[in-house]
Amino acid sequence: MTSRLRVVIATPLEPELCDLLTEREPRIDLVVEQDLLPPMRWVGDHEGDPDFRRTPEQQARFEELVHSAEALYGIPDTDPALLAETVRRNPKLRWVQTMAAGGGAQIKAAGLEQADLDRIKWTTSAGAHSRTLTEWALFGVLAGAKELPRLQKLQAERSWPTRWPMKQVFDMRICVVGLGHIGRGIAQAFTALGAEVVGVRSHPQPTEGAVEVYGTDQVLEAVTDCDAIVAAVPGTSASAGMIGAAELAAAKPGVIIANVGRGNAIDEPALIEALHSGQVSFAALDVTAVEPLPADSELWSFPQVVIAPHTAALHADEDRLIAELFAENAGRLLDGVELRNLVDTVQFY
Repeated sequence: MTSRLRVVIATPLEPELCDLLTEREPRIDLVVEQDLLPPMRWVGDHEGDPDFRRTPEQQARFEELVHSAEALYGIPDTDPALLAETVRRNPKLRWVQTMAAGGGAQIKAAGLEQADLDRIKWTTSAGAHSRTLTEWALFGVLAGAKELPRLQKLQAERSWPTRWPMKQVFDMRICVVGLGHIGRGIAQAFTALGAEVVGVRSHPQPTEGAVEVYGTDQVLEAVTDCDAIVAAVPGTSASAGMIGAAELAAAKPGVIIANVGRGNAIDEPALIEALHSGQVSFAALDVTAVEPLPADSELWSFPQVVIAPHTAALHADEDRLIAELFAENAGRLLDGVELRNLVDTVQFY
């Protein structure tokens, strides 16, 4: 343990939140040069303006700083290659905090040696986005249950048909695939509305909000006869295509889909086919396999699909929540206590 921690800000961060870090943890020696960081375009814009360019002198200075850090607030320029170079050149680096809840994928992309993965602590911002993505999942399932596309069509036509019964969430069996910070919040919210919730997680164990928990090799069993499926898994090799044609077919006819995790968790060709057949009645997608979603993707054309351009997680306090998490973890590191949100450097989540 050391008494101080040299932290270099490697991602855009507002000055008042830089101040918050040292107010919350006075043992941080904060290094930040705002002119070396791209301006933020919106809340949670951790990459910053893509048109930003450093002069060669500024780039050398930026790299000098990140190579001197004991802890990095963010992956430098969100660039796996620069992260790898920083790790190689900086034997003093002890900890890297990613801005993404699924930051394990960025770490994996750096292609680091296992010795470097082991010597550095890697953490994510998991938890900062739980409530916002819980709301998106609720919105998606409720919009499907209440037949939002049908209502919009009737309104556009100024039509007042005979009444019909809508689906009720309190009558539903909902499978939440992925019971991390976000998935647990989703499970608890649907349970509070009266739904029967089952879940999937890598290490099956009793989880608040879920009446049954299955392993990741039991997704087919978990989704069988479900009225809705919510995907909340990180982007790992194990999660790719986790919800495919067989899983969609095993759910109840007219199943509602919501994805708040990573786009590759759902087999998009299978989803498109299920939307055509009616097996999937509605899909709310905050994420897609390729982002931005290509203009020629058929997903754009379905009235029963709502697409949020990977924006459902953002909220006004996101940057503050991540800064508070970082300050707490800095104290834990200095005190020799296990950090929150450690990345599994085998599965990278």
